Amino acid sequence: MEALWALCLAWAAGLATTSPPNIVLIFADDLGYGDLGSYGHPSSTTPNLDQLAAGGLRFTDFYVPVSLCTPSRAALLTGRLPVRMGMYPGVLGPKSKGGLPLEEVTLAEVLASHGYLTGMAGKWHLGVGPGGAFLPPHHGFHRFLGIPYSHDQGPCQNLTCFPPATSCDGTCDQDEVPIPLLANLTIEAQPPWLPGLEARYVAFARDLMTDAQRQGRPFFLYYASHHTHYPQFSGQSFVGRSGRGPFGDSLMELDAAVGALMLALRDLGLLRDTLVIFTSDNGPETMRMSRGGNSGLLRCGKGTTFEGGVREPAVAFWPGHITPGVTHELASSLDLLPTLAALSGASLPNVTLDGMDISSVLMSSGKSPRESLFFYPAFPDEIHGVFAVRSGKYKAHFFTQGSTLSDTTPDPACHAANPLTAHDPPLLYDLSEDPGENYNLLEREAEVTPEALRAMKHLQLLKVQFDAAMTFGPSQMALGDDPGLQICCKPSCTPYPACCHCPDALV
Repeated sequence: MEALWALCLAWAAGLATTSPPNIVLIFADDLGYGDLGSYGHPSSTTPNLDQLAAGGLRFTDFYVPVSLCTPSRAALLTGRLPVRMGMYPGVLGPKSKGGLPLEEVTLAEVLASHGYLTGMAGKWHLGVGPGGAFLPPHHGFHRFLGIPYSHDQGPCQNLTCFPPATSCDGTCDQDEVPIPLLANLTIEAQPPWLPGLEARYVAFARDLMTDAQRQGRPFFLYYASHHTHYPQFSGQSFVGRSGRGPFGDSLMELDAAVGALMLALRDLGLLRDTLVIFTSDNGPETMRMSRGGNSGLLRCGKGTTFEGGVREPAVAFWPGHITPGVTHELASSLDLLPTLAALSGASLPNVTLDGMDISSVLMSSGKSPRESLFFYPAFPDEIHGVFAVRSGKYKAHFFTQGSTLSDTTPDPACHAANPLTAHDPPLLYDLSEDPGENYNLLEREAEVTPEALRAMKHLQLLKVQFDAAMTFGPSQMALGDDPGLQICCKPSCTPYPACCHCPDALV
């Protein structure tokens, strides 16, 4: 595989194009900053992602604004903070009445209006709604194949291991309908056999690329893999092969899918015309211990505003356009919409964007226009505002709170037992020297430097100004639940919801 990658890179290097690029956006699930070989994990089997990092631009300081699935995905696709559009608190479920508001403009809609063929494969988790009103086909995606929420938000026992119908590890929600696999708005299977999904998604992606090329138009593929969310699963050829247990097997299959996507681009002669971006929605679910991922040297994980929850691996790859290397510039998933709009020549939506165009970082290894980042907790409110702010190399925590999702780590600050705590003065860290947030610069009054005091006052001012300017949209989660909104392949069947079961023909 490495030799093949070398041939691909040699062939594509220097062959530039002025046409709008094809865009492949790969979004992992609960993948930690320390989970990839290129980010320091000693035993992960990720040769394709490591080659992507070696041949592209690897970010060391790339962030999401909230370390939770639904709000993170909303931010990625809209370039807007989740609180603006009501994507808080927590996450959406199969019964949720709310979803990503239809007035929000997604990256798919921006690119579709500029002539792109748009497709999504994988996990949506931005709402279903009456008649599927919030699903991807109503948010700018011409094609969709995937599950509308997390694969554990339904009885997924015996769906995650090979062969089918054997006893699987892992627990899932029992009071929901079986998870559906949708093709656009049609139920493909309920429930699908999860170890077969990645092959379906890769085939879907290849068909999208082929059809776009045949039509003479660029494409946008949003590949939102279920890997490496708990309970992990993988196809037969990956089970037990990674040397890192079920999590490693799942990650190994994700890596192979990335390799398959790159080979599809090569086979179609599209490598030089395609920008590939890889990142993750939030940090690892450390409550699962070895099956929850790894945040490396960063503190805590999913559900917290510490670095392990919000700093993510990220790579941008575009031969002949992006110079391989490493950047320490600040960047956020919020920045992808304005950046990709700029690179494609598409118009920005007429809304307040929280993202910035970082194409200068991608194309010339230049300075990022982003100077600060603001982090909300999983359950935000207007009284507390943002919990943490980063500006330059300094980060201040004004509030901290642990999370069940980050339990089991040695650090009690990560755990659910750690209550909401105000810090005045804030906890202040120099992330250039202390990315693990171990040494509070304000802890010993006699040792506080003038520079640390200036940084604290600057971050305090940023928080006050930011909170004062922010308007929370009406919460979509507060709309509540309606069991009748659950997708069921046999309407009005009994006993409900277990009867919502239509065999997967591809098992």
